[in-house]
Amino acid sequence: MNKVDSVDFRCEEIISGKVFRNRPFRALLKIFKGNIHKLLISYIFFALKHAATWVMPIIIANVVDIATKPSAHSLNELWINLAVGLFVVVENIPTSVLYNKYLSTALRNVEAELRSSMVRKLQMLSISFYKRFESGRIQSKIIRDVESIITLARRISNGVVPIIINLTVVIVITSLKNPTVTVFFLASIPIALVVVRGFRKNIRISNSNFRHEIENMSSKVTEMIEMVPVTKAQALEHVEISRIDRQLQKIRKTGYHLDIITAFFGASAWLSMQIMQLVCLGFSGCLAYKGYITVGEIVLYQTYFTQILNQVNSLVNVYPDIMKGFESIRSVGEIFLADDVEDFRGKEELKYIEGNFIFEHVFVRYSPDARPSLYDFNLTVKEGEKIAIVGESGAGKTTILNLILGFIRPSSGTVYLDNKDLSEINLDSFRRRIAFVPQNVVLFPGTIRENITYGMDSVSEEKLKETVGLANLTEVIKSLPNGLDTVIGEHGDTLSGGQKQRITIARAIIRDPKIIILDEATSALDSESEKRVQKALDTLTEGHTTFMVAHRLNTVRNADRIVVLKEGKCVESGSYSQLMAQKGAFYTMNKIQHE
Repeated sequence: MNKVDSVDFRCEEIISGKVFRNRPFRALLKIFKGNIHKLLISYIFFALKHAATWVMPIIIANVVDIATKPSAHSLNELWINLAVGLFVVVENIPTSVLYNKYLSTALRNVEAELRSSMVRKLQMLSISFYKRFESGRIQSKIIRDVESIITLARRISNGVVPIIINLTVVIVITSLKNPTVTVFFLASIPIALVVVRGFRKNIRISNSNFRHEIENMSSKVTEMIEMVPVTKAQALEHVEISRIDRQLQKIRKTGYHLDIITAFFGASAWLSMQIMQLVCLGFSGCLAYKGYITVGEIVLYQTYFTQILNQVNSLVNVYPDIMKGFESIRSVGEIFLADDVEDFRGKEELKYIEGNFIFEHVFVRYSPDARPSLYDFNLTVKEGEKIAIVGESGAGKTTILNLILGFIRPSSGTVYLDNKDLSEINLDSFRRRIAFVPQNVVLFPGTIRENITYGMDSVSEEKLKETVGLANLTEVIKSLPNGLDTVIGEHGDTLSGGQKQRITIARAIIRDPKIIILDEATSALDSESEKRVQKALDTLTEGHTTFMVAHRLNTVRNADRIVVLKEGKCVESGSYSQLMAQKGAFYTMNKIQHE
């Protein structure tokens, strides 16, 4: 389902891209909008489970004071302190489990919802988007970048939020005991901020460069896998190895640069924190020497200050990961902010299609500076007609098919379906009544049954058997070990080209379409396979409005009309016999093919 209104408002907000028009941190908050309450509950349990780190320094300080000044304290005070310490240690187990339960639930919910929203958005985007974005880059965003966003959220939940809680509790307790020491503690925090600010820009740029190189790598690996048959057939393995190695070198350099900056950043932060810890030790020691605080309070303040420094240092150390996560939010935003959306809301939903088409003065120009791919194209097609479209490569054949499918719109002029402007129609309701058989067969690694019935809820065995017969697949199915339930492997590689093409034809037949589109459906087949596939195609197109693009001109003999294109213009139109008798462009093309 690819309609925005089929998901809840929160997902609609993500899919629309509104979330990603904010700065990365605000975008992150909006992504977690439906799970914020789970995060807040997890933080409450964090505070409870972490209580020991705040209470134990107080207990240790009390015990030191009791031991050093026994005359001022009773032994019962010692046992009370130890009992409190035991309680806060033991309660850590259940509260820790509950903290992780609520945190993990929120993170996993968002992870699944974000990927689901990306898939929904990708299904809404037009074909032009996919021509700009390589599949490897999209895959990297869905897998790697979403994972980085969840890692970012986990870092914030396990690092930043606990740091804020720790600092708040420590400073509150310290301020109640000694405001002077509190001022000293607060003065140490800006030092960490100065260190972060000094490295922020370089870390962000390095993360961005590294992310782009990883995306490029993912794209190149996808291309490499698709090229394996060609590479091996022509002994060009070394070319692919060199190409990938060059990209790996770019990743190595950008990754090394990022690692060095991160390491230098961490070392600088550690140095500044250690110096501050020594200063704190000297400061609290002087206060005790002058009698302003007790020996136990030295232990308390030094422990707390060590906690503050460790927390600030932890925050500084996770900062590169946070920047990496923010970069992934920007990366994912490229998908959600894409505006090449097929939005059919408010457009007429078709209940019935006759199959009449009119192309009225249609021009198509893919860019303002390019020559028209289709120039003043006019054509009227009646219900049930078979229209063949022929011409040299680049003549405009695929452009016409893309217009019919609604993948592109005319730069000027209008395409009508049953006297309705195609741009005003809900294309979902239109495409459900179309069968498209491409030149490059698209099969997935399931069973033959699953490939034929793709997207259909239930199909009777009788209907499936009839479809197999009409597609000229009966003998093929009988020869397979598990018949229709035979798994055909990735891209159907266990089958011949003709068998794969007939499966796609069966997929079209079983839907009982009103309009058939054939894009050079037999051009890659041998003569025997072509005959079998052509027989199946004749069955498929009987009584249906059909558009067929063909290079092999003998396959269009049975067409009602043949449209001959040259440089985007219709130069001839008529039946096979009429065009051959005219001895024009079609006659010349046909003659060349038979020489």
